[in-house]
Amino acid sequence: MGNMRKHRYPAGGRGKIKTVAQRTLKQPINCSGIALHSGLDVKMTIRPSEVDSGIVFRRTDITGGGALIPARWDQVTDTRMCSTLGNPEGVTIATVEHMMAALAGLEIDNAVIEVNGPEVPIMDGSAAPFVFLIECAGVVAQDRPRRVIRVLKPIAVDDGDRYASLAPGNGFSVSFDIDFDSAAVSRQRISVELGNGAFKRDLARARTFGFLHEVEELRASGLARGGSLDNAVVISGDKVLNEGGLRYDDEFVRHKALDAVGDLYLAGAPLRGHFYGQRSGHGTNNALLRALFADAEAWCYDELRSDEIEASVGLDIWTGDRAPTGAIPATA
Repeated sequence: MGNMRKHRYPAGGRGKIKTVAQRTLKQPINCSGIALHSGLDVKMTIRPSEVDSGIVFRRTDITGGGALIPARWDQVTDTRMCSTLGNPEGVTIATVEHMMAALAGLEIDNAVIEVNGPEVPIMDGSAAPFVFLIECAGVVAQDRPRRVIRVLKPIAVDDGDRYASLAPGNGFSVSFDIDFDSAAVSRQRISVELGNGAFKRDLARARTFGFLHEVEELRASGLARGGSLDNAVVISGDKVLNEGGLRYDDEFVRHKALDAVGDLYLAGAPLRGHFYGQRSGHGTNNALLRALFADAEAWCYDELRSDEIEASVGLDIWTGDRAPTGAIPATA
């Protein structure tokens, strides 16, 4: 999957610059909840894991080696309504994006997520409950440098209606545009530079959302059986039906950005670059990762340096209405 390239420091540098250590949980922690689409009650445990093991899901209701499903872009088997991972044995785990977003936002490199069913619990429809669980478990540094994926040139996918791109840059930022006919949503834009608690502050509490007529159609198709006003923002016409209203004025676009953070963490390591999405969904986000890794000149592995954490704060965020070159059809 591309070449391992080390960062070269400019002449006159002041000695060796420290790298940032990988992180995992200090101890296991568990929860239970309802699965959004199947409606099943499921139990989940997040466990610490060894260095360089990455994020792995394990189906505890499946026996043998087929229970393990690596959280990677090339394991994505379905992107309708959520991101679903699968392994060669045909075992799947669905609705992983909010869990992955929390792991990305809290910079967890290695963990095993055990689930006793085919879907991660939806909790309240956001990533906040997973952030809470990780913080309760505690985080510990490990004795290996954190590996990152540097974006080296612009990559984009475009199907005419949905668009997503990655561009080189320090740090990791997410910019997103949405535009709906409903006055409850309308047009919204957000740009967030991740780091220094930005994920927890600006994105984690944003809930998944849908329109009432879509929910009825999904249930008729056997989906969204666990969906309710307790775990999703539901819109009817131009009104939000949830009694408490919205958590942010622009909660809708914030949740789309949250989804993108989770989908992009399926790269297998943190990205260093700028993401821009325009009505992008799980399929387009996965297509973007596939386009990135298909071009060996577009990315490289590197070790995260401590000086980068400080240097990335306050940078202008690349939004790019459309990437100048390299857009390919989004087929996923």
